[in-house]
Amino acid sequence: MKTIGFFNNTGGVGKTSLVYHVAWMLGLLGRRVLAVDLDPQANLTSMFLPEECLEEIWEQSPRPTLHGAVSPQFRGVGDIAPPVIQDVQERIGLLAGDLELSQLEDDLSQAWPKCQLGDERSFRVMSAFARAVGAAGRAFSAEVALVDVGPNLGALNRAALLACDFVVVPLGADLFSLQGLRNMGPTLRKWRANWQRMRPSNPDPSLTLPPGRIAPIGYVVMRHSVQAGRPARAFGKWIARIPADYRRFVLDQPAGEVDDVEADPNRIARLKDYRSLMPMAQEARKPMFLLRPADGAFGGHQGAVLECYSDFEKLAREVLLRAGLPADPPR
Repeated sequence: MKTIGFFNNTGGVGKTSLVYHVAWMLGLLGRRVLAVDLDPQANLTSMFLPEECLEEIWEQSPRPTLHGAVSPQFRGVGDIAPPVIQDVQERIGLLAGDLELSQLEDDLSQAWPKCQLGDERSFRVMSAFARAVGAAGRAFSAEVALVDVGPNLGALNRAALLACDFVVVPLGADLFSLQGLRNMGPTLRKWRANWQRMRPSNPDPSLTLPPGRIAPIGYVVMRHSVQAGRPARAFGKWIARIPADYRRFVLDQPAGEVDDVEADPNRIARLKDYRSLMPMAQEARKPMFLLRPADGAFGGHQGAVLECYSDFEKLAREVLLRAGLPADPPR
């Protein structure tokens, strides 16, 4: 299973919606997908599950969430518990998020430096998310896991991203997203390098540790307005700066000159603002590209739905290819 994190240091760019739609599209393309909600706000979970289902899950003890799976490890009463997978669709499983994930921040912060000293429990704590995701992936026979994390550089996200083979960076066409790259890129490299140095200090060879690759495979430009088929001038200004900043701050490569922004090999996709489709999709509790006239998507909306389907199909196939998976499932 390939594990792909979706992460940016800046919030409000549509990251969770991106994960949700990519998961649905991969399922439609015949891939078995595990959606993992490691954002304490649990927005991805609320997109997949209705409120009454969330209420039922969060009232149980232990909770059938990702927090419930790793809780014994953090409480010192055992190893991770078998993760509970919520069935969303035949090919889509969900590791539900939990607001209580934020309570693990302090333990994860304290465990990180102790790994350098060869402390076994600290290695178990730091690898708990990765081991839970791996166990869920095997149970669901998933080919790919999509991990949603919050927009910060804290200890929780460090442990969450260590569980990821790859990372996709959603970006808004604005100043805040570009500033986020300046913080995110160097931090990811530091986390990766430190983890590689610490891993050999693990005293228990039977403990499976994540490799912590966190390899950037590209960015997605989100929610820009379009005029005459091209981004509006206000957004185009920032879009033009993304290729150089991504290379410099995320890939640690020379920025160089960009002759053709549209041909940037690091850009996975550029998604426009689908405007009224998103409110309809939220009301219908389905992806934008599956809206039907019965959901209110009639007339001109159907053209937008078809365009949205095409955009996300191309995006999902490209993500698979960059993660080393064939764009079409094996027969």
